[in-house]
Amino acid sequence: MDRHYNVITVGESTIDAYMSLAHANSDAHLDTKNHGLCFRFGEKIDVDRYIFTIGGNATNVAVGLSRLGKKAALCAEIGDDEFSLKIRNVLASEHIERVLVHQVPGPSNFAVIINFRGDRTLFVEDVTRSHDFHFEDVSADLIYLTSLANEWEKPYKTVLEFAQKTNAKIAFNPGSRQLRNGKDLVQSVLKRTEMLFVNKEEAELLLFDKETNESELTYVKELLSKCQKHGPNIVVITDGKKGSYVLTRNGDFHHQHIHEAPVVERTGAGDAFTSAFLAATINKLPIAQAMEWGSWNAASVVGKVGAQAGLLTKDTMEESLG
Repeated sequence: MDRHYNVITVGESTIDAYMSLAHANSDAHLDTKNHGLCFRFGEKIDVDRYIFTIGGNATNVAVGLSRLGKKAALCAEIGDDEFSLKIRNVLASEHIERVLVHQVPGPSNFAVIINFRGDRTLFVEDVTRSHDFHFEDVSADLIYLTSLANEWEKPYKTVLEFAQKTNAKIAFNPGSRQLRNGKDLVQSVLKRTEMLFVNKEEAELLLFDKETNESELTYVKELLSKCQKHGPNIVVITDGKKGSYVLTRNGDFHHQHIHEAPVVERTGAGDAFTSAFLAATINKLPIAQAMEWGSWNAASVVGKVGAQAGLLTKDTMEESLG
């Protein structure tokens, strides 16, 4: 008998090392003119806090869904080094099904995130993997397909075949690598997509191959409409402090402001929004309420270091909603 899930998330699982520099750190400063974070070469830099956790878009969304009461499975390849044990242990503690998590020879994917004055700079190592994913004996209402590093075309095709075979719906969050270098395959996925999740810059890469400084409401509505013409029934665009925007299959437009909250570190805000939006739609809540769930989840995540520490549970979401 097939194992059935509300959502199977497909992507990466990484080890994330967060280094928070004190805001008044004399060893580091911002070069606002050139958008640079500067410190003296060869110096020993004092770190305010150091946190070691796991991440990756697909992993963050799976954790977010599980905390909100949804049965989620992660499909990813992980290495066989000592860090892989932490990945497996965290997934188990978050009640994430690991039947589709494959351990292969090699190191874990690693990211180092420097947090300074509420924003972050990422150093990412992408380990080349075959992504030889298989979906035997599983089924799902929804497949969440997100960014992958090297050799991403094969798993994208595998997900498409699985969705076509099982009639599972696709929620799609392509990465910049896919948007720049894989337009034909991205278009094939978009034709089968139920929900597309992109930020404004990703929407522009999809449509125009470049980012712009435009952000007027009429422009965002144009982005939503043009994205929808590529196939998705529902298009979700997030735009940082300006909030989120949705265009539905019926042509209904929605805008959700962010929920103001103290910002400690912004990693994972988009994944938090996505996981809560998906959980709410699985619960058959209206789009406007799904956006509110997403906004509360994102506000909670940016109040803590890391992409998962602030993810809300069912009970804390209800408290946030009042």
